[in-house]
Amino acid sequence: MEYLFQLQKDKKLATIIKEPVPLLQMHENISLRLMASIMSQQLSTKVAKVIYKRFLEIYEGEEPQPKQVLDTPSETLRGIGLSNAKVSYVKNVAAFCIENEITDSKLLSLTNEEIIDLLTQIKGVGRWTVEMLLMFTLGREDVFAVDDLGIQQAMVKVYKLPTDDKKLLKEKMLKISLKWKPYRTYACMHLWNYKDAVPQV
Repeated sequence: MEYLFQLQKDKKLATIIKEPVPLLQMHENISLRLMASIMSQQLSTKVAKVIYKRFLEIYEGEEPQPKQVLDTPSETLRGIGLSNAKVSYVKNVAAFCIENEITDSKLLSLTNEEIIDLLTQIKGVGRWTVEMLLMFTLGREDVFAVDDLGIQQAMVKVYKLPTDDKKLLKEKMLKISLKWKPYRTYACMHLWNYKDAVPQV
């Protein structure tokens, strides 16, 4: 795998790469995936899956279009376990996608930063959420989630980085990540795997 060859040039990162991670894939219906990522924020993967399954059941198991979500009563969305804030954020995404005629093909034609600039205009959608969308829905291979707590914790351990100055920590992380271009998403995946495998003290 080409990405492994590049990442293993970084000797410290190479020590935590045990086996290849699944290759990234492109998924359709990007606006719906963005809504799903908002629903799953601050929830365990297991709970997030349950809520998303209930969400699809509202639409008889079919993936809804933004207009259908916008037309769904807020009480119905709250009924599947979403907070008031998440209901309004999900509807914000639906409304923004309609107003700005957001389609999969439109998003696929944009760069990572253009997509981040566009979608973070939506209230309730931050940079981290869009970065996860870029990685796991659009299958972009060179995304580095510097604000992700798991990535920060893993890199602090692997690279022995000081944590007393958050701004300096992020600067050092970004500098290290340049070695991994153009496969920084895969580096993030290995860092997450490492963090999950190492007991947190």
